[in-house]
Amino acid sequence: MADSNANHAPARILIVEDDRPQADAMSEALERLGHHCVVVTEPRRGLDLLQDNGFDLVVTDLVMHEVDGMQVLREAKENDPATEVIVVTGHGSIETAVAAMQAGATDYITKPLNLGELRDRVEKALEHRRLLLRTEQLSAQLDERFGFEGIVGQSPAIRRVVQTCRQIAPTDATVLIEGESGTGKELVAKAIHNNSPRKENNFVALNCAALSEGILESELFGHEKGAFTGAVSSRKGRFEHAHGGPLFLDEVGDMPMPTHITFLRVIENREIVRVGSNEPRRVDVRLVSASNRCLDDLVKDGTFREDLYFRLKVVRVVLPLLRDRREDIPLLAEHYIRRLADEHHKPVTGITPEALAVLGAYDWPGNVRELMNTLETMIVLSSGETLDVEDIPAEVRPEEQAAGPFDLTPGMSLDDAERLLIQRTLEQTNGNRQETAKTLGIGERTLYRKIKQYGLH
Repeated sequence: MADSNANHAPARILIVEDDRPQADAMSEALERLGHHCVVVTEPRRGLDLLQDNGFDLVVTDLVMHEVDGMQVLREAKENDPATEVIVVTGHGSIETAVAAMQAGATDYITKPLNLGELRDRVEKALEHRRLLLRTEQLSAQLDERFGFEGIVGQSPAIRRVVQTCRQIAPTDATVLIEGESGTGKELVAKAIHNNSPRKENNFVALNCAALSEGILESELFGHEKGAFTGAVSSRKGRFEHAHGGPLFLDEVGDMPMPTHITFLRVIENREIVRVGSNEPRRVDVRLVSASNRCLDDLVKDGTFREDLYFRLKVVRVVLPLLRDRREDIPLLAEHYIRRLADEHHKPVTGITPEALAVLGAYDWPGNVRELMNTLETMIVLSSGETLDVEDIPAEVRPEEQAAGPFDLTPGMSLDDAERLLIQRTLEQTNGNRQETAKTLGIGERTLYRKIKQYGLH
C-alpha cells in the first residue's frame, strides 16, 4: 500500500485496547503508514501515559474492564484539546459512540474492525489535527503582527502603552491615540481591536486628512441614490460598515470643522443619517481615533471643538517617539529583519553591532516607520546574511546627517529663517512646545499659530 503519510511527520498514536490480538493488528496497520504506535492492553496504564506523554491521536475501545473508553477520551482532551480521539465500538453501542462524539471524539469505528477503514479514518483525523494546528499557528502570527506582541519593545515608555492597551481592550471605551507620524498608531488600534470582544467584526479605518468636507460626510455616513452628482446608487458609510466593530479615524485632527457638529451628534445618539436621507439608522460602533498632533493644542488654537475632543479622549494613549526609546531599536531591528527578510526571500539573518550603533544614534524623525523602511532598503539591496554599516542608506549615516542644510544662509527670507529656527528649537526640546516658546521668547499661542502657519507638526 502507498504511504499516504509521506509528506507529513510520523504521528504518535496511543492504542488502548484490552484485546491484545486486535490491539496488535491495529498497531501493525498504522505503523505501515509510518506512524509510531504505543499499545496498552491495561486501560489504566493508558491514563497514566496520557498524563506524561504527548500523543497526536488516541484510538480506544469504548467497552473495557476497569476503565472505559469515555474516561480515556476525557483524559486525552484534558491533557491536550488538540489530541484527536477515535473510539471503537460494537454494533450494539452506537448510542455510546454518539455520546463519545459529543464529548469530543473525532470519529468512531464499529466492530468487526476493518483495517482499511481504520487507516482511512486515522489519516482523516490526523489531517484535521494538522489543519487545526496550522490555524492556531496563523492566529499566533496574526497576534505577532497585530496583537500586543506586535508592539515591540521593553522600554518603560512602551511598556506603559501596552499596559494601558491591555486594560482598555476588553472594554467599549472610546480611545484617542496621539503620536507623531510613524509611531505606530494604527498598529496599536488593531492590537486593541484584536484583544477586544468585537475582534470577530470588521476593523474599519478612514483617514480624515485625505478627504474634503463633502466627501468625508459621505464616507462616514453613506448616501442615498441621487443625493449629489455622481451618486448613482445608495451606499453604506464607514459607520454602517463598522457596525459591531471599531471605526478607526486616522488624523482626526484634520477633520473639517463643519463636520464636527454632525459627528458629535452621531456619537451622542448612536445613529447616523445618510447624505440625502432623513431616515436615522442605529449603529453600534466603538470609536478609536488617532492624531499626529496634540488635539489639546488644536482646541486651544480654536481649530477643534472642545466638546468633540472630550468625547473622543475618554481614554488617551500617547505613543513615544522612537528617539525617546532608543533602547528598543535593537529589538525592533531584530523583529523587522526577520519579517522583511522572509517577505523578500532574502537570506539576511542579523545585523552587526556597528550598524546597530549607527541606527541607535540617528534621531528617526519618521519614527518606527522610517526605521522599518530603512531596514527594508538595507535587506533588499544586501548581498550577504548580515547587515553592516555600508548597507545603511547615506541619509542615515552620521557624516551625511552633518552635511544637511540646517544652517541659516544669506539670502534666506525672514519667513524661511523663522520656520527653520522654530523647527530646530522644537527638535532641540524633543517637541516640547512650552519649552520651545520659552526658549524663543514668544507666547505659546503665538508658537501654535506659527507651527500651523509653517506646517510644523
